[in-house]
Amino acid sequence: MAREVALEIAVQDTDGVRIAAQVGARRVELCAALGATGGLTPSVGLVEAAVAATAEVAGDGVPVEVHPLVRPRPGGFVFSAAELDVQVRDVRAAVAAGASGVVIGALTAHGLVDVDAVRALVAAAGGRDVTFHRAIDVVEDVTAALDLLADLGVTRVLTSGGAPSSIDGVDRLREMARHSAGRVQVQAGGGVRPQDVGALVGAGVDAVHLSAKRTLSDDGGPGGGGGSGYEVTDMDVARAARDAVDEALARL
Repeated sequence: MAREVALEIAVQDTDGVRIAAQVGARRVELCAALGATGGLTPSVGLVEAAVAATAEVAGDGVPVEVHPLVRPRPGGFVFSAAELDVQVRDVRAAVAAGASGVVIGALTAHGLVDVDAVRALVAAAGGRDVTFHRAIDVVEDVTAALDLLADLGVTRVLTSGGAPSSIDGVDRLREMARHSAGRVQVQAGGGVRPQDVGALVGAGVDAVHLSAKRTLSDDGGPGGGGGSGYEVTDMDVARAARDAVDEALARL
């Protein structure tokens, strides 16, 4: 059987969803404030609109899956009971809005996977795919974390292999993919560029994740963030990533 490697694109609007669908991505990670914060929970309205957009683009084909990020604030991944309650509600709302899965992550103050939090979030997902995000990149014992997440019913982990960017963590990604094969998918993400995809696919990962974004200039004034502009999904980068996945698989 030919090996498959999924392409996932992190997007922030329905135009990004459409671009991801047009280039043949398997999934989108739907986020808000991606560049400024690493991503926060998108609104329910955006989730609903993204799901509708996938159906429009797919026609009679298979629509790209929408997986909203559930993260209530920037910063670390140790959450209070109140923050966890919000996340559980957000997971349920995302599922009700038609999401195919959710992206979550929670750690204890000691830097371990927060078992109770992950169990609650997996339960709230009601059988949908659950991705544990790059919180895993600050866990010391990654092997133990993978085993635990498998036991908790997590579908995949999004990871750079603990490095600033995935290409720098490729050796650990290879070890993670080998260790968790058949139990938890390993999705390479973090600073991924189309030219990195071949090495990441060669490391044995199950999926490749990138934002494929560019920044548009726009000035919101003193009350709107100044002149920092805003990010959009770039069709050319997304297509180059898709081509790179296909070329890497063809060489295997």
